[in-house]
Amino acid sequence: MKSTRAEIRKHGGPEVIAFVEEDAPAPGPGEVLIEHGAVGLNFIDTYHRTGLYPVELPSGLGLEAAGRIVALGEGVTGYAEGDRVAYMGPGLGAYATHRVMPASALFKVPDGISDEIAAAAILKAATTEGLVDRCAKVQAGDTVLVHAAAGGVGLIMVQWLKAIGASVIGTVSTAAKADIAREAGCDHVIRYDEEEIASRVREITDGAGVPTVLDGVGKDTFMASLDSLAPRGLLVSFGNASGPVDGVNLGVLAQKGSLFVTRPTLFHYYASAQEREAGMGRVWEMIESGKVKVTVGQTYPLGEAAQAHRDLEARRTTGSTVLVP
Repeated sequence: MKSTRAEIRKHGGPEVIAFVEEDAPAPGPGEVLIEHGAVGLNFIDTYHRTGLYPVELPSGLGLEAAGRIVALGEGVTGYAEGDRVAYMGPGLGAYATHRVMPASALFKVPDGISDEIAAAAILKAATTEGLVDRCAKVQAGDTVLVHAAAGGVGLIMVQWLKAIGASVIGTVSTAAKADIAREAGCDHVIRYDEEEIASRVREITDGAGVPTVLDGVGKDTFMASLDSLAPRGLLVSFGNASGPVDGVNLGVLAQKGSLFVTRPTLFHYYASAQEREAGMGRVWEMIESGKVKVTVGQTYPLGEAAQAHRDLEARRTTGSTVLVP
């Protein structure tokens, strides 16, 4: 059985993504071999490619995928050949037709969820669950500011927040993305290319500000996020789409209302088996119930991963993006 996987040998632009064809690896003890049906694309993939998040080279790319088990290693229990599974790490290498993974990293995919939806959603929805439910502890009646509300994570966050009874203010860059964000449930949409974010948030909230900001953009929105918060509000800074936040003067947090800022990592919220089981159970329930509809905005053949990266970085994508082996 032949397998194809993406590999980078140096950090750089999308052009550094190359593909290697080889025999499919055999699973070792406690491992399974998965034939991928779909691979999820995430902005963090571009950080690994560019070196913003350094990785040892040569390296694979991609954290999440879904497919079926085609071979079991010694000692694997609880899984059988043919089982449909998905994963969101650990380790890079999801940009591949086949991959060996530890059985302990897998989640069984319910029959009602396709490979494409599972691959598009597992990391983004788990991110949403961890940040909204357990990090920010958003409550019904809260108003939350979500940056990049028409993106892959943003659309899931908007729907999740509405499902638990929150009010949502979303930021977007175009009229088309504004329509998408509204359709997902945003109560208010801010065109950050036309409006100043914080002043508009204050207008919407009658000057109060919001208790929580979910910010996956990073550098470009950091100060606007702080300026949008109510006293003792929480900024959850979870991404660097515009670059990392640096040069922070902690005194600013006091000046702007004794604010809180956290820079969470998903896997700290999915550290134990109990956290993983509970978190993913919640994710599948939200998707199967229809409370969260995962939008696959575009698909690319696996071999066109470089173009998918170009489009993602240029903000030409909406919703989630899937690579198809």
